Amino acid sequence: MPYATGVDPQRGVPAIMATVTTKKKNTTGLLGNKVCGACGMLEGSDNLSKLLACARCGLVVYCSKGCQRAHWKANHKQRCITKADRARQQQKPSEAHRDASAAASAMETCVSCLELVLEEFSCTLPCGHVFHGTCVSELRKFGVEQACPLCRTPLPLGPEKIFEEATWHYVAACQMIKRSRASWSTFPAFVQRELDAAIAGWRAAAEDGHAAAQFNLGRIYEEGCGVARSVVKAVRLYRMAADQGLAEAQYNFGVMYANGCGVTQSDVKAALLYRKAAEQGHAKAQYNLGNKYSRGLGVAQSDVEAARWLKMAADQGLASAQHNLGIKFSRGLGVAQSDVEAARWFKMAAHQGFAEAQFNVGVKFALGQGVAKSYVEANRWSKMAADQGHTNAKSNLELLALIA
Repeated sequence: MPYATGVDPQRGVPAIMATVTTKKKNTTGLLGNKVCGACGMLEGSDNLSKLLACARCGLVVYCSKGCQRAHWKANHKQRCITKADRARQQQKPSEAHRDASAAASAMETCVSCLELVLEEFSCTLPCGHVFHGTCVSELRKFGVEQACPLCRTPLPLGPEKIFEEATWHYVAACQMIKRSRASWSTFPAFVQRELDAAIAGWRAAAEDGHAAAQFNLGRIYEEGCGVARSVVKAVRLYRMAADQGLAEAQYNFGVMYANGCGVTQSDVKAALLYRKAAEQGHAKAQYNLGNKYSRGLGVAQSDVEAARWLKMAADQGLASAQHNLGIKFSRGLGVAQSDVEAARWFKMAAHQGFAEAQFNVGVKFALGQGVAKSYVEANRWSKMAADQGHTNAKSNLELLALIA
């Protein structure tokens, strides 16, 4: 449907004006003339003296039989209601109020595009003005987000705005917990109030199909933050967000399948979900998929595929992936064996504090594999790992002390 944008001179806000017809037979178009329901031609233009109304409903007018046939095939056939049918719908008894309301809504005219609105496509604002759902979305695109463009009654918040406000409540709760030195298991009542507001907002946005809200609410239920823990609800919400293509939800849902948490354990389904998230660049999903290929869980075992996915995650700075890729190079699994490359990737992970990588860097220096042999460096890196409780690193420190 063609739209033209403009500014309402009385309100000073963007408005959407349509080039189609009005609800009543004698209602005029934007320039005081009737408008063809198919092509938008104005009555009086190009020597067109008068437009002819639809004989069935009398609500839509046309400049020619060709336009009438085209509009009938396009959408008017489903919307055309005879005058007699409209009269009967208006006389329905009170006990059938619900059906009468549905019939009445089918006769409403969208105040944005001036087309008839069927019930399934309608969106009634708090003020009572009726729009197409798509027209409300268009209004938001043009900045009309806070109030009805006709009467200025506040519009209901969209899911994106609800999600944003809920997230601010969650951030406030996190800050309160940090300042009060509380924990997520026990926190003051004022923190619970902020969490309740966040959860209520995310729930409302989630019900409206907001994928990020579905994911956040799933995490809340999985971890039991401010609500009773429920992996069943978490799985349901992750599934909804994952079906919409949200990588974080696909990854978390994959973890649920890998661990058999809230669902029947399935490495095949876990690998499938990891792949969907990994193909979107999710580093942890790439790492987990690489490990699936290494072990042949849910996929055919392949060190080449494992190294490929681990490399993607390692390039994004994931320490665990860098360490595992170092092992691949050290053993020549899926890649050409190279102690130099192994030491390089071990160092990257070690610098991020990854204890196992720090231990392996110490070993490389002690043996002089891929790096210049140095007991001093071997001792330094082994001590870093030992300080984090790495048992083998502590044993290496004792051996290095005897050598030195």
